[in-house]
Amino acid sequence: MQRVTGFCVGCIIATASFADATLSIGYLRVEQPAPPTLSNLDPVPDDNGLAGAQTGLADNLTTGKFLGHSYEMTVADVAEGEGALAAARTLLATSRYLVIDASADDLLAIADLDEAQGALLFNTSAGNLDLRDDACRANVLHTLASDAMRTDALAQVLVQKRWNDLVMIFGTHAADISYAAAMRRSLTKFGLSLEGEKEWVFDADMRRNASQEVPLFTQDFGDYDALIIADEVHDFGRYVLYNTWQARPVVGSEGLTAVGWSPVIEQWGAAQLQSRFEEEHARDMTAQDYAAWAAVRTLGEALTRTNAIDPETLRAYILSDEFELAGFKGRPLTFRDWNGQLRQPIAVAHPRALVAQAPLEGFLHQTNELDSLGLDRPESKCEAFQ
Repeated sequence: MQRVTGFCVGCIIATASFADATLSIGYLRVEQPAPPTLSNLDPVPDDNGLAGAQTGLADNLTTGKFLGHSYEMTVADVAEGEGALAAARTLLATSRYLVIDASADDLLAIADLDEAQGALLFNTSAGNLDLRDDACRANVLHTLASDAMRTDALAQVLVQKRWNDLVMIFGTHAADISYAAAMRRSLTKFGLSLEGEKEWVFDADMRRNASQEVPLFTQDFGDYDALIIADEVHDFGRYVLYNTWQARPVVGSEGLTAVGWSPVIEQWGAAQLQSRFEEEHARDMTAQDYAAWAAVRTLGEALTRTNAIDPETLRAYILSDEFELAGFKGRPLTFRDWNGQLRQPIAVAHPRALVAQAPLEGFLHQTNELDSLGLDRPESKCEAFQ
């Protein structure tokens, strides 16, 4: 592996020879600081996201060998505090397509590089609403479901179950605050509201004190239909379940969750994708793996249909009505041409089974029911795609 100042660049992962067209992809991982949590029972895989991109690359190569198309992928890892822009420039020198695992701030900085103009970047890790709204960039497409898509999916379930009396506990990390804001927006969108909310402020070890502290913490909520947890770093939420003063459902970041992908999805051919991924990587596929897989497969599908490798042609096709991606979610996936977000159903599940898949029946839309999830065209302030 070649060493470069501030980051390392992996060699070509896979390629097919004697092809008429070769599409080069860069995969950029920018390490983000991991906040301390009370438990380490759910470690994040070292190859989270990358493994999904590798599976997508293998799928592309399988199709491409019959069409004279080949694919190659170069991987760059940037350590926390190192130069993400330098790594992006190096990748962009050899590829006009980047799959990016980075914070929202780093993603925007990369998208604004002179070298990135005319390139096509895929966001696979940042769910922030503003990236699809007033901070959108014309050269960025989003295959990760936004926070708003996930909270809209959960809100549809709350409406369907008539759980109208709702309360929320939210954490202090940036991801928690973003999720809580998206949740408030979704509740308003679907005619619901919060009867109470509290910030989680405990610094005690909940592994020992949850049965004493959580009932007292939730007692003044009174009665309610469901408790929403905004704990995207999975710090305290696990200790709230079954410890609340009222015996009520817990939803949100813990309990009943809305996710872009889950190991419990088995229909629509998903079990085949799950099996292939597990066989290759010896673990379950995560939502970020799925987003990276979808990004790489989007490029493969676009090349297959257009027989072109230039970003202008592929971008125009990807954002057109002709593009469809078979995403193992029961319906074709397409991109919103107003902000670059991949339309996709959202699974509402607990760790052992799929409960529902949004959009739910009865939540209609004038053009596409999938646009009932996340920012719809009239709601989006994105102007870069106009």
